[in-house]
Amino acid sequence: MTKYLKTGLSVAALFLFVAVSSAQQDTTDLLSLLGPDEPVTNYTYATFKSTRVINMHSVENPAAGVMDFRISHRFGAINSGSQNLFGLDQAYMRLGFEFGITDRLMAGFGRSNVNKEVDGFLKFKILRQSSGAKNMPVTLSLFSSMVIRTGEWENPDRKNYPSSRLYYCHQLLLGRKFNDALSLQLAPTVVHRNLVKDSTIKNDVYALGVGGRYKLTKRTSFNAEYVYVAPNQIESIYKNSLSLGFDIETGGHVFQLHFTNSKPMNEKGFITETTGDWGKGDIQFGFNVSRVFTVIRKKTPSIE
Repeated sequence: MTKYLKTGLSVAALFLFVAVSSAQQDTTDLLSLLGPDEPVTNYTYATFKSTRVINMHSVENPAAGVMDFRISHRFGAINSGSQNLFGLDQAYMRLGFEFGITDRLMAGFGRSNVNKEVDGFLKFKILRQSSGAKNMPVTLSLFSSMVIRTGEWENPDRKNYPSSRLYYCHQLLLGRKFNDALSLQLAPTVVHRNLVKDSTIKNDVYALGVGGRYKLTKRTSFNAEYVYVAPNQIESIYKNSLSLGFDIETGGHVFQLHFTNSKPMNEKGFITETTGDWGKGDIQFGFNVSRVFTVIRKKTPSIE
């Protein structure tokens, strides 16, 4: 009985081998009828790990249907001394929600306790860096935001208009991921202020933002950004914004730890109203925390 069982198993194994080989040959013959493979477009992902470099927007968007809840926090100035625990006794915050309407278009809003401001914005990805069938060397996004101050008027005795509370910012975000480690971005910017203190101050401010990311490990990177404001655009008390920090990715969270001379956390604020001086230690330690949630799941086509 054992002899017949061994013979049967051997015949079954031989039959299975022949069947699999025949199936593979048939598959190869069928694929050969389809002709050469069509070229595929390979899009670049994770130029930056977040929608922000540090303060400045990056070329990244949440995926369609994804909500990004963000907490931005800045402590007080380090040079405020031990009485204020080198700034840790003070706190400035912005809470924001950002949503991917499509994979190219996102919208968001937030509220800052600095000047009690509410901001809203749209960001649209015009071009996507890619290789293969479609070769595009950069990612290009258009960003537009509006800010409204909700605090008390600085001069309540004069006639004040609601439009005087409004500020606008428009940017082109031009980014490139050079390799797995290095990404760089340029951001030509214009900020419009409806109300300024006097006629010697310009309503329109032109600036250029530069940002970069260098990957250190699989989940950490070093980030830096600098915003250069053209001469004679803002009051002399204001400085160019400079920020240095680290990104730490932990699953659905991205933690951004950094040092910056900018207390405000929206575009018109850190571009035109930065007062800190790095040379004097007038800088703040801060962090951004990003947590994403899938609100609307993509529909997958069914097979009938």
